[in-house]
Amino acid sequence: MTFTAKQIADFLKGEIIGNPEVTVSNFSKIEEGKAGTITFLANPKYTHYIYDTEADIVLVNSDFEPERPVRSTLVKVPNAYAALASLMEMVNKSAPSKSGTEPMSFIAPTANLGKEVYVGAFAYIGDQAEIGDGCKIYPQSYIGDNVKIGKNTVVYPGVRIYHNCHIGADCILHSGAVIGADGFGFSKEEDIYHKIPQLGNVIIEDDVEIGANTTIDRAVMGSTIIRKGVKLDNLIQIAHNCEIGEHTAMAAQVGIAGSTKIGENCMFGGQVGIGGHITIGKNSQIGAQSGIISNIKEGSEIIGSPAMPVKSFFKSSIIMPKLPDMYRQLNALEKELSELKKKIESGD
Repeated sequence: MTFTAKQIADFLKGEIIGNPEVTVSNFSKIEEGKAGTITFLANPKYTHYIYDTEADIVLVNSDFEPERPVRSTLVKVPNAYAALASLMEMVNKSAPSKSGTEPMSFIAPTANLGKEVYVGAFAYIGDQAEIGDGCKIYPQSYIGDNVKIGKNTVVYPGVRIYHNCHIGADCILHSGAVIGADGFGFSKEEDIYHKIPQLGNVIIEDDVEIGANTTIDRAVMGSTIIRKGVKLDNLIQIAHNCEIGEHTAMAAQVGIAGSTKIGENCMFGGQVGIGGHITIGKNSQIGAQSGIISNIKEGSEIIGSPAMPVKSFFKSSIIMPKLPDMYRQLNALEKELSELKKKIESGD
């Protein structure tokens, strides 16, 4: 699809600086900009690229003022990154959409499919499953018995949704995601582990995105709950009976042990590890590779393993490389102090 700068500015309610009739048909990064593409500038570190980029249109923040001439047409908007996201979403929605049921798929006679649902080849939809209007179930996906999926949710190839789990509307589940596998529950008797049946389910509310190969375990009893607007990256593990608050976002390889409660609007960096049976207060930010072993109060900013306040962590990180020298100095001081004591005791 091809758009003019004027059409883009009208859609984004932005201001044009340059040729309003220039056209683009694709996106590019500003440092790799090519003719016929649109790019954006949001991070000041990339400002120097705007003077050399070959992209025909650049989205910039409203307060951007070039220091020298820019070849590209500029479209000024309040938030260039958010505007780019809106534009890409519009283009994505205008792409051709799959529909209908492909051969070689299986849909149980008792399953209930809404209007304009797409079911790809080799997908399986079990007994009493309910699939909402406009859903897309891509090939090789498994939808277990009594699963409920809200309208306009997308289930990409190879997703597995176990029995009795509930998925909300407008969700996206990427390839390899597993929803509702058994939680890691065992009781040990002498040297033998006895499996504890996991009789609960997983509830995922509306507007949630689950990354590729992310796993969310079903509850022992009750539900593991992912609240509205949560965004989970690839390769995340959420154990049984956890609850993730609204609009919380987690980067790849986060691991959360069982029965942990995460508040709303939290942000987790990659490889954060959360112990079991603890609570993370809302609006908390946890840096990459942090290890959390106790409750975290609301609005905390922490990093490290064990995690500590960000300021303390950076102060400690400055000291850490100096520890070997400090250790040697301490040993020397202890030796000197010991010799002084001996001299005092001997009267020399």
